[in-house]
Amino acid sequence: MDAPLPPKLLRIGEFARLAGTNLRTLRYYEELGLFQPIERSQGGFRYYRATDVHRLELIRALQELGLSLEDIRGLLSTRGVELSREERLRRVEEALGAQDALLAARVAAIEEQRMRIREAREKLVQCRPCGHVPCAENNFCEPCLLTGETLPERLSALY
Repeated sequence: MDAPLPPKLLRIGEFARLAGTNLRTLRYYEELGLFQPIERSQGGFRYYRATDVHRLELIRALQELGLSLEDIRGLLSTRGVELSREERLRRVEEALGAQDALLAARVAAIEEQRMRIREAREKLVQCRPCGHVPCAENNFCEPCLLTGETLPERLSALY
């Protein structure tokens, strides 16, 4: 029989519920070397710290930014490896810098999309007094029947 569980560690099922995931995902991440239990009992039970949820949340966030699980493993290679203090700090700083660069690129892409929506809205204001209704016969107002200009992408997609 396994030794009693220290109060601060959670079995895999409890941890999965806390983290909002399932056992299969945790085991898969373990196979890939992304996420490891802090301890295993003699019976093979996996145990996690409640704070390990932060690592899982980081993995999810990096996936949302478009990173492959292999790339994420590279970024998270600061744990479970014998490193000098300076090397560990350097790797952590590098990982944080890479995450910041990914977020900055995502923000720039979102701002670009917002600019396209603003352009479409501005053109839509010009469309209001026009008597034409976008349809197949007028090529869905592409190009604009009043100005002869192409429609902004977002407006063209909706017309």
